[in-house]
Amino acid sequence: MSKSTVSTIAAARTHDAAESCWSCGAMRVAQFCGACGKVQPPAPVDYFSFFGLPPKLNLDVATLEKEFYELSRKLHPDLNARAGSKEQEWSLEQSSRLNDAYRTLKDPIKRTQYLLHLEGVQLEEQSKSATEKARATGEVKKQIVPPDLLEEVFELNMQLEELRMEKKTGEDDPALIAEIEKHKAALEQKYEALFQELQSYWKSWDGLIEREQAGQAVPAGERKQALDKMVDVLNRRNYIRNLVRDVNEALEGSS
Repeated sequence: MSKSTVSTIAAARTHDAAESCWSCGAMRVAQFCGACGKVQPPAPVDYFSFFGLPPKLNLDVATLEKEFYELSRKLHPDLNARAGSKEQEWSLEQSSRLNDAYRTLKDPIKRTQYLLHLEGVQLEEQSKSATEKARATGEVKKQIVPPDLLEEVFELNMQLEELRMEKKTGEDDPALIAEIEKHKAALEQKYEALFQELQSYWKSWDGLIEREQAGQAVPAGERKQALDKMVDVLNRRNYIRNLVRDVNEALEGSS
């Protein structure tokens, strides 16, 4: 994480921790006052900070879920139905923020993408929405073939084109379909293997955060290398996911 990002998050946490409750004046936490229980105005913190977590990727999802339900009970708008209009508004905002944060952090891929977003990193535009937009506008979608898949993708695309031509003429080649399905199975295995690779980079990133928390300086190059590795894995996974979707569409209706 860049020094500026770390400083911003740290400052937000420090400001939030030192802020007094608007109602009783006691020290408050991010969402509500620990003394009087009043809901507090939303603080400008990231999803990790919202749960009081450091920006690390190996999370205990069970603990996260437990914290989510505990906060849900305290922040639920129904509990503040009789409160003032400001408290009701804050309750709605805090609950919405809680739901967004939980949905993001509990999902390992969304969690990684969110961390990269905090670091100012943009992934390649290989999402389903980008694909649909390209089809609708006729624009060429940015989609870089991973080097290790070049040969396989070239062969597969040739086979898919052949299959599409056969479907137009009403022909059927079981051997061709079997070859395409074989490619699909191999791609799905690589897709799963990439998740394991991503998890190994989580460990490296978390180690950097732990060093920073201990007051150690982490070289910018080392941080960038850890981020680049995660970006590479996510881009490859996105490419394979979209390729498998294209294969499924081509196989649809084939016997």
